[in-house]
Amino acid sequence: MEKIALFPGSFDPITIGHESIVKRALPIFDKIIIAIGYNSNKKGYFTLEDRINWIKQTFENEPKVSVTHYDELTVDFCKKVNAKYILRGLRTSIDFEYERSIAQMNKAMTDIETLFLLTTPETTAVNSTIVRDIIRHGGDASMFLPEGLKINKQ
Repeated sequence: MEKIALFPGSFDPITIGHESIVKRALPIFDKIIIAIGYNSNKKGYFTLEDRINWIKQTFENEPKVSVTHYDELTVDFCKKVNAKYILRGLRTSIDFEYERSIAQMNKAMTDIETLFLLTTPETTAVNSTIVRDIIRHGGDASMFLPEGLKINKQ
């Protein structure tokens, strides 16, 4: 049986932190599906199409990684794609508390396990909100984006 992990998020935009989590999880899983989810509490700044293309570009040489989107409960989408694991990155203890609650609720509803990977020290401060604000205001966010990715103000 294939070990498939779903890495859900808004990826608005994808950052070096996201990239690091996926690359470090590759030896653990046979396949990682990066899934852009719809979050009713967030309005995306970048288009869904752009975010999908940036993720594809970032992992174009990694056959174990694919990208898609969904607009339902994450655990329901996991079932559709046969993912038995949810992959999440943790930057801080605040992230842990938030993600732990979600993981415990998901586990209560299904047999899906959540795997947490800590961010590397150099990516701990990187998050999509700050990167998006840098881009929105015309700054150079390239050091926080996967290599070669060019993202411009919308």
